Amino acid sequence: MRWEGRRQSKNFEDRRSQGAAPMIVGGGLLTILLMLALMFLGVDPQQVAQLAPEIVAPAPQQAPGNVVDDELSQFVRVVLADNEDVWGKLFPPNFGGRYAPPTLVLFTGQVRSACGNASAAAGPFYCPLDKKVYIDLAFYDELKRRFGAPGDFAQAYVIAHEIGHHAQNQLGISNKVQSMRPRLSERDYNKLSIRMELQADFLAGVWAHHVARFAGTVDEDDIREAVNAAAAIGDDRIQKQSQGYIVPDAFTHGSSEQRVRWFLYGLKSGDPRLMDRAFEVDNP
Repeated sequence: MRWEGRRQSKNFEDRRSQGAAPMIVGGGLLTILLMLALMFLGVDPQQVAQLAPEIVAPAPQQAPGNVVDDELSQFVRVVLADNEDVWGKLFPPNFGGRYAPPTLVLFTGQVRSACGNASAAAGPFYCPLDKKVYIDLAFYDELKRRFGAPGDFAQAYVIAHEIGHHAQNQLGISNKVQSMRPRLSERDYNKLSIRMELQADFLAGVWAHHVARFAGTVDEDDIREAVNAAAAIGDDRIQKQSQGYIVPDAFTHGSSEQRVRWFLYGLKSGDPRLMDRAFEVDNP
């Protein structure tokens, strides 16, 4: 991927020099017990915060640390800018609204988000409550060494997937899926969550389509890197590597074949309006 010398996004926080801030909750022990009880009954934490904002005291913002202007952070900011450009053009004609870009946060080891504390072991993630993507860059070393998926466009695919979740959040898809949780069994809700992940892979493919077509910074080798990464982090591949056998009912993101298929579908079509097919087909 040709990224040197290109625009870098300013929607970026570098927290790599910071530790995680403690969670601050208003109302003391009673509040904590109330929130735990609601979560135990199947109420989504995001809905708890939205329906009863007085329960949760606003958490202080973690100020960004000093930005380390290294090569990898420059690359991340370029990929983030590419996503802003593509979705900024696609949203108005396809979804009838303006695209509001997320902020990307780099951290090391652990991080505090509006969705709670998280460690690097959980991998990159998107928090819908603060509309931020969180990445520990050590994940890219793991992607290369453990999963055998090297390459800068493999790294770009990971970012594009998380920004796909941001698009889902902005379009109200995330809230709609979460609202169905109390009415579904754990198994059925997990299937729905996997469809969300595959839809994010599709959106990453749509992004790659437009970057390759219009920006002229992506070639066939880059696409192979992204496909390799999608296959490498399929649930079946990870389970086989970590425990020696596959348990489909324990999938959280989809199989390697599913992830590759939906990324390629987005790449081939380039049409974000086809994203709902991830929920319509019987076997995504």
